[in-house]
This record gives sequence, C-alpha cells and structure tokens, in this order.
Amino acid sequence: QVQLVESGGGLVQAGGSLTLSCAASGRTFASYTMGWFRQAPGSEREFVAAITWNSGLTYYADSVKGRFTISRDQVKKTVSLQMNSLQAEDTAVYYCAARPYDSLVTKVFLYRDWGQGTQVTVSS
Repeated sequence: QVQLVESGGGLVQAGGSLTLSCAASGRTFASYTMGWFRQAPGSEREFVAAITWNSGLTYYADSVKGRFTISRDQVKKTVSLQMNSLQAEDTAVYYCAARPYDSLVTKVFLYRDWGQGTQVTVSS
C-alpha cells in the first residue's frame, strides 16, 4: 500500500503553466507505475500520464502529449506533472495513482492506490 498526497493545484490563465506534485510514502516503489489522472465536472476520470518508477519510462494521453511532462524523484519519493500551454479543457481535479506493476497502463481500475486530488482551474 502506498499513501499519496497531491499538491500544486490552483487557478491559472489559459496558456500558462502549473506543476503538480505527488508525495508518496509507504513501501518501496521499485516495481511500481505511477500515474496522473483527471476528472472534469460531469466527466469520467481519464488517464493523463504514467511513469515507471525504476526506469522512468513514460506514456501520455494524446490530449496532453507535447504539453505535459511527468517525472519522478526516487530520493524524495515524489511524482510531478509539469503542465504547459494550459487550456480551459484541462480544468479538472487531478489525481495521483499507483500501480504495483511496472507496466504503462491507462485504465483507472488497474491502479490500486489513489490520492485525494488537487483542483486545477484554467480560465479562458
């Protein structure tokens, strides 16, 4: 089991940037995959990006590819999501999630542990 706490959300103008951080605690994450998901009002929770803890291999949703960057700090045990060129449609609650396998999957149900989420609001 991994405990996850997101931070860094807030209000930003369209075209701006924001960095989210996810602090992880608990067991080691050598074989884990860490993911970022988001859920907009009235929408299903959707995949944003994922990274394997060991190798740093990444995968992105088409909607954020080229704009968002996921990274992890193995010493600080954090996962970050650098978001650039933010658009109004990026407005959502962003969640950090963990999966105890080193495979880059995108489905919500395949992730076991979840943070409480942090709100990102992009004004148009």
